[in-house]
Amino acid sequence: MTVRQSIVFNGDLGSGKSTVSVEIAKRLGLRRVSVGDLYRQMAQERQMTALQLNLHAELDQAVDGYVDQLQRDIAASGESLVMDSRLAWHFFTDALKVHMITEPTEAARRVLARPSGPAESYTSLEEAKAKLRERSESERGRFIVRYGVDKARLRNYDLVCDTTRATPEQVIQHVIDVYEGRLGADVLRDGQPLLLLDPARVYPTEDITTLRGLWDSEFVDEVAGSGDEALEPVNIGYTGEYFFVVDGHRRLSAALQSGFPLVPARLVAEVEEPVVGGMSAVDFFAAQARPGLIHDWEAAHGLQLPLPEHALLGGGAVLAGEPGAGA
Repeated sequence: MTVRQSIVFNGDLGSGKSTVSVEIAKRLGLRRVSVGDLYRQMAQERQMTALQLNLHAELDQAVDGYVDQLQRDIAASGESLVMDSRLAWHFFTDALKVHMITEPTEAARRVLARPSGPAESYTSLEEAKAKLRERSESERGRFIVRYGVDKARLRNYDLVCDTTRATPEQVIQHVIDVYEGRLGADVLRDGQPLLLLDPARVYPTEDITTLRGLWDSEFVDEVAGSGDEALEPVNIGYTGEYFFVVDGHRRLSAALQSGFPLVPARLVAEVEEPVVGGMSAVDFFAAQARPGLIHDWEAAHGLQLPLPEHALLGGGAVLAGEPGAGA
């Protein structure tokens, strides 16, 4: 079993990076370094909010320069540690690179619920959601211009974990299992990122009426009894906003029926990468994820998926509660 030296975390604001990285550092006996704490301290010293410091950093390279050099020095030291930083994955080579994501409204709720400081304060859920998005986009644009890297690209990472419904303990244990080689080793060996997704946020691309064995109780019971880590990874595409099934609807359905907050998955294509027949992930999703298909999947599993923009604009959508629904 090969264990990498360090674990570096980045991801969505409000995704739980701090909570998870603090506890993992304790359990593994590693030092933890938080660049986010450093930025908040810098913002407070300048009497700025975190967003204002981000916008200022777009013009003043000295802000990033100081933090970048700190990360380079730590990476070069060879010390095994846990790093909470939105750019550490760019500076570290021998590390497990973990990217944490969560549904934007849930992220805003979490941020709003925690004690606020002068560098980070919001008055409403909508303000928090808007400011978090603005701050994230500011960082993304700055990183693209300054470093030529896109933090939103999933192939930058070894592990992508959706924390929307998973508890901190579930996330912590899954990350440690990946770090110690008990989970996802085959996927990572192939040079692909392992995705741990919330099955309730993954879109179907096949009509539920054509899928065989979806309600096979023996298979569902077997999945429920074995746990999510034993499930063969679902093949997934990613549009840059939405995750969708390329292959593995039956496994995804079993995960939903079993109440799993996480399901292992393998990234087949993201954004402009081809899925099948040269069709990009974005185009494949737009062609396959039709409103009626999504609604039938929702009704069968008792969940609600936001209709993607292409489905809302495509016309002919029959939504629950409208005339003709369920006909």
